[in-house]
Amino acid sequence: MNTYYNESYNSREDHMSIVKTNTQKRACRSKLNIEETAILYSSLSLIFLLVCLNFFFQSKKSHKNLPPSPPSLPIVGHLHLVKPPIHRLCHSLSQKYGPIFSLQLGSRLLVVVSSSAAAEECFTRNDIVLANRPKLIRGKHLGYNCTTVVSSSYVEHWRNLRRIGAIEIFSSSRLNITICVRRDEIRRLLLKLSRDSSQDFTKVELKSMLAELTLNNIMRMVAGKRYCGDEVTNEAEAREFRGLIAEVFKNGGATNPADFLPMLNWFGQYEKKDKELGKRMDGFLQKLIDEHRSNRQENTSMIAHLLSLQESDPHYYTDDIMKGLILVMILAGTDTSAVTLEWAMSNLLNHPQVLKKARAEIASQIGQENLIDEPDVAKLHYLQSVMSETLRLYPAVPLLLPHMASSDCTIGGYDVPRGRLYWSTHGLFIGIQNYGMIQQVSSQRDLKMRKENHTSSCHLG
Repeated sequence: MNTYYNESYNSREDHMSIVKTNTQKRACRSKLNIEETAILYSSLSLIFLLVCLNFFFQSKKSHKNLPPSPPSLPIVGHLHLVKPPIHRLCHSLSQKYGPIFSLQLGSRLLVVVSSSAAAEECFTRNDIVLANRPKLIRGKHLGYNCTTVVSSSYVEHWRNLRRIGAIEIFSSSRLNITICVRRDEIRRLLLKLSRDSSQDFTKVELKSMLAELTLNNIMRMVAGKRYCGDEVTNEAEAREFRGLIAEVFKNGGATNPADFLPMLNWFGQYEKKDKELGKRMDGFLQKLIDEHRSNRQENTSMIAHLLSLQESDPHYYTDDIMKGLILVMILAGTDTSAVTLEWAMSNLLNHPQVLKKARAEIASQIGQENLIDEPDVAKLHYLQSVMSETLRLYPAVPLLLPHMASSDCTIGGYDVPRGRLYWSTHGLFIGIQNYGMIQQVSSQRDLKMRKENHTSSCHLG
């Protein structure tokens, strides 16, 4: 009996000691959680204080004559005002604050220029100062660490890229080599339109047709393959490519929030989506280069020509340089051309008198039985004015690519500090100051033609 009671007593003591130990552990864990929470909130408070001090000292700098701007909020500045479409927001703000105004977008100061006089000052007196580009997250992951011709700053590398573009890609000799590609793609489009309307007049959806035209044009010149419509060699590859391009265009028009509030990178993976997209696009472009490298048959494509240059100068014509040039050709030459052609057709259909004059010029200069060829464009002055007016009224990219000031300068009498500043222009071709709202551009305006002593009027406004 004594033995039984002793064992029972000992077991109760053991149980109580275990409970006490567990209670102590929970108390320790609770204390650790409280300490971790305190450290976290202290860190966040310190970060917030440092950011506030940064903005405070920035505002105390000597740049007293900054362009006017709307009232701003702490930390975010004017980010709460930024809503698409951005060019209409800039236009409305220019009506209130003048042709030169500024927006504090988080840690970046944006100066918006919307008058031809101020733009002329930017492109002449301040041309070199404003020639640099800001380093943005998308330029890092999609632009090969900001080394493409559209994302690189004004350094020796950019000048080399411009030379390559002028001599090895866009020179008359190189364009004449691929003229048969453009002729063939235009004939394909005309045949498709003629089949659809062989019996009678019919409605056609031109947007997708023009998109296919420009995409196949660029890709046949770049890689020697069609990716839309008939004669697609690899349908799975074509679908992958079209999906990639659509995703790039969808995300390319919006900037990453972490570009303006770098602290967001500490709390979320804001770069992850851009990084994954850049990796997929890089893999696709590398596959195109590897295909041409392994199949060195007679080829007039841009990739084949760049590979021949790589053999003579492998240290400069690296695969990344070639992929950057290919990417810029695709992004800058496909959607923009399709949108411009769509606007031109829309304007002609909405202005029958202009369409009648353009058709009469083509009939007199080319003949109704002939197709227009690229050398014939020089003779079609009125048609050129139609395209110029379309680009003026409906630019495919209403906001120019941002630039960044490399040193302090002045624009229109306002101070523009160096460093964290990039600027954009809009409405220059529409002439807001002279013609009022975008929708009310004066229609009584003569355009000077390229040919000397030849003038014609084209009114699409």
